Amino acid sequence: MATPFELQSAHACHGGAQRFYQHASRETGLPMKFSVFLPPKAVAGEKVPALLYLAGLTCTEETFPIKAGAQQLAAELGLALIAPDTSPRGAGVAGESDAWDFGVGAGFYLDATQAPWAAHWRMESYLLKELLPLLEAHLPIDGRRLGLFGHSMGGHGALTLALRHPGRFQSVSAFAPIANPMNCPWGEKAFTGYLGADRTAWGEHDATVLMQNQPIAPYPGGILVDQGLADKFLIEKQLLPEAFEAACAAIGQPLTLRRHAGYDHGYYFIQSFIGDHLRHHAQQLG
Repeated sequence: MATPFELQSAHACHGGAQRFYQHASRETGLPMKFSVFLPPKAVAGEKVPALLYLAGLTCTEETFPIKAGAQQLAAELGLALIAPDTSPRGAGVAGESDAWDFGVGAGFYLDATQAPWAAHWRMESYLLKELLPLLEAHLPIDGRRLGLFGHSMGGHGALTLALRHPGRFQSVSAFAPIANPMNCPWGEKAFTGYLGADRTAWGEHDATVLMQNQPIAPYPGGILVDQGLADKFLIEKQLLPEAFEAACAAIGQPLTLRRHAGYDHGYYFIQSFIGDHLRHHAQQLG
């Protein structure tokens, strides 16, 4: 059966298949790329649970599958791994390259409301309304068993999308997330550009504020967050995991926030603990 996305490359990997795709997105109005690892069960045609991984700034759909070292355990656990590109690309918008200093231009996994970003910077709608339905329809992925995780800007995306779309994801975790963007320089810059000056709108995309406003604990099975204590962005008060920790405690949301001496913000940190995250999701997805 023909699919609405084009296979760019495919590689045998731990008995499964690592694939890279591109398609024309109706939500962003631009070509979008993503990667999918299918474990052996999925290659054989069985529908499997899947994890959506959201990467951080400067990353692409290739970063996680190349650097995280997740495929071997994912194959053993029978988990598919989906990694979209982090941002729209090639819109020709002035300032688009400012993404590299955490300005506007980076995806931030939200739908922008301000010009000139609103036309293409629609990452939330792209993921929830377009990419996931496409993959569930055309690949052996069980849409009822989805987990969500991410790193840095993608950790922000994982926490906020999990809270903004109750019931869509059955499990959530994050590596070094930007946990309270309203109150850090990165978030203030990006939110001002994408959402305007109204801080009320900002709160709708801040994991700490969203958790504070939950009527009951949304993930009773627990949320897992890992944070390196040698992470310069933690030291510079860009991440603020303590704010999210306090918000979870206030409403009784089970949270395992692990702080690791000596670990920084990069993919050696992610490699070190990726197994724990895959097992966390596998346990909750069944």
